[in-house]
Amino acid sequence: MKSLAFFRVRLFLFLSEVFFSVSLPFTMSLKNLYKRFIVWRMRHMSDRLFLLVLSVLVGLLAGLAAVVLKTLVHVTNKWLLQFSIPSVVGGNVLILVYPAIGIFLTILFVRYVIKGDIGHGLPSVLLSLSRKEGRLPVKNMYSSMVASTLTVAFGGSVGLEAPIASTGSAIGSNVGRFFRMSTHDVKLLLGCGAAGAIAGIFKAPIAGVLFVIEVFMFDMTATSILPLMLAAISASTLANFMMGGGVQFAFTVVGETGLSQIPFYIVLGVFCALISIYFLRVTDKVEGWFARCGNQVLRAAIGSVALGVMIFLFPPLFGEGYSFLTELLGGSEQMLFEHSVFEPLSGNAWLVLLFLLVLILMKAVATATTIGCGGVGGTFGPSLIIGGMSGYFICMLSNQLGLPEQSTANFALVGMAAVMTGVMHAPFMAIFLIAEITGGYALIVPLLVASSVTYLCVSPFEKHSIYARKLAERGDLLTHDKDSSAWQLMDMRKLIETNFVVVRDGDTLRDLVEAIKYSRRNLFPVLTADDKFLGVIHMDDVRQIIFQPEKYDTTPVTDLMHDISEGDIVRISEPPSEVVNKFKVGNRYNLIVIDDDGYYLGFLSRANTFSAYRRFVSSLSEE
Repeated sequence: MKSLAFFRVRLFLFLSEVFFSVSLPFTMSLKNLYKRFIVWRMRHMSDRLFLLVLSVLVGLLAGLAAVVLKTLVHVTNKWLLQFSIPSVVGGNVLILVYPAIGIFLTILFVRYVIKGDIGHGLPSVLLSLSRKEGRLPVKNMYSSMVASTLTVAFGGSVGLEAPIASTGSAIGSNVGRFFRMSTHDVKLLLGCGAAGAIAGIFKAPIAGVLFVIEVFMFDMTATSILPLMLAAISASTLANFMMGGGVQFAFTVVGETGLSQIPFYIVLGVFCALISIYFLRVTDKVEGWFARCGNQVLRAAIGSVALGVMIFLFPPLFGEGYSFLTELLGGSEQMLFEHSVFEPLSGNAWLVLLFLLVLILMKAVATATTIGCGGVGGTFGPSLIIGGMSGYFICMLSNQLGLPEQSTANFALVGMAAVMTGVMHAPFMAIFLIAEITGGYALIVPLLVASSVTYLCVSPFEKHSIYARKLAERGDLLTHDKDSSAWQLMDMRKLIETNFVVVRDGDTLRDLVEAIKYSRRNLFPVLTADDKFLGVIHMDDVRQIIFQPEKYDTTPVTDLMHDISEGDIVRISEPPSEVVNKFKVGNRYNLIVIDDDGYYLGFLSRANTFSAYRRFVSSLSEE
C-alpha cells in the first residue's frame, strides 16, 4: 500500500511537471504576444482608429450575447410549456412550480458560483460611469446572463433587456481596459456594449444608440456618436444574420393615421402616464417589502409561491410575455385566456377588457415580486408588455363605447412607446424603437403625441427613470447637466483639510498661545475631550490679548470663541450643492465640517473646493 501511494505521488509530480513545462511557455508566449501587439498598436494605429475597431468588436460580442440569451430562454420556455398537468379548476399545475425552480436555481448560482453580489443591472452600470471610471468586474460579462436565463426561462415575469445591456456594458468596459484605453474611451466602449445589446435584441440600431444617450446620459458628440453607431450596426447585423426577422418581434402598421385620431392618442398618453407612475410606485413598494424580509430563503419561498399563483391565474405573466404580445397585436384575444382558469369567460368583450386591465396591474406586481424575492431580470421588457396591453385596452374600450373604429394593433404599439417613456424617461429611444420594429415611420405622429403627453404628465411626479431614481437620491447620478453633476458627484470628503491645531474645552489662553507656535493656520477649532465640536477661535479676534501674559492662566479658550452660525457649519451628510450654497450666500472662505453626531472632522476651503470643481468639470467634458 505504501509503495502504491508513493507511486501515485510520483505520478502526480511527473504530470504536474509536464503540465507546467508545456503550459508555462505557452502562457509566456501569449503575454509576449499581447505586449508586442500593444506596442505595435501604439506605433501604427491612432487611438481614434483603434477605438472604432474596438467598437465594432464590442458590438459583435454584445450582439452575440443577445442572440445566445434570447435563443436559450425561448427554447427553454417552449420546452417547459409543452408539459401540462391540468387542475380541477383549469390551468396548468406545473406553472405553480416552474417559477420557484428558476428563482432557487438563480439564488444558488449567485451564492455558490458568483459568491458575491451580482449587482443591480443598469443602476450598477450608471454608478460605474459616475463613480468608478467605467470599470465593471469581469464576472459581470456572464453573471447577469446566466442568472437572468435561469429566472426567465422558468417563468420569472421580468425582461432580459437590462441584463443583456449590463452584460454588453461589462464586455465593453473590460475590452477597453484589456487594451489599455483611456478612462474616457473605456466609458465610451461601455456605452458601445449597451448600444450593441439593445440593437441586437430588437434589430434596432438607432434605438440602441438613443438608449445609451438617454438612459446612460451620454453626450451626443462627434467623438461618441460614430463608435456607438458602429457598435449598434454590428450587433444588429449579426443578430439579423443569425436569427432573421424574428430577433424580437416584427409588426406592420395597419392603415394610416389622420388628424381626427390625435385626441384618442392624447387620451392614451394620459392613461399610459398613470400606468407608468403606478408601475414605478408598485415596484418600489414590493421590492422594498422583500428587502425588509431578512431571511433569503423565506423571501424566496414567499415570492415564489406568490409568483406561481399569479402566473397560474394569469398565464400571460409567464416569462417575458413577447409571444403573448405578438399574438395580441395580431388580434388574437383568445391568448389572454389560453390555459387560464378564466377561459370560460373569453366570449364577453367587457370581461375581456376587465381581464386585460387586471393583467396590466398584475404585471407590475409580478415583475417586482420576481426581482424582490431573488430573481434576476429587468423592467425594460415588462414596460413594453404593459404598454402594449395599455394601448390595446384603450382602443378596445373606445371601440366598445361606439366611438370611431381604431386599430388595436396601432394603439398597442404606441402604448408600448408611451409607457417606456414614462418608466425609463427615454422618449426618443422609445419612439425610434417602435418605428424600427414596425419597419417605418407611419406611426411617427401618434408616437410623438402619446410619448410627449406621457412624459409631461409623469415628470412632475417622477423626475428620474426607474434605473436612475435611487442613484439620484444618493447623489451618484451623472446627468447631461455637467455643472450640476460636478457638484453632485464630487467627493467632498477628499477636500476636507485636517492640518489645524485644535484646543480643548478646559484649556486656557496659555494653551492657545502654545498652539499658535505650531500652527500655520489662522483658525483653531475648540473641541471637547471626546472630539465633539464646540466652536472656533479666529487669530484676528485674539491678536491683542495674546500680548497680555497676566491673562494666560485665567482666560479659558471657550471665552475666546468666534460667533458662528449654522451657515458656517457643514455636516458630512449634506449634499455638495448645499455646501456650495453656503460658500456663495455668506461669502465664506472656510466651512467647519462635522459628522451627524457633532464630531469635528476638519475644514473645507472655498479656494480648494472651487479648484476641485473646475478640475472635475474639465474631466467630465473631456472629449
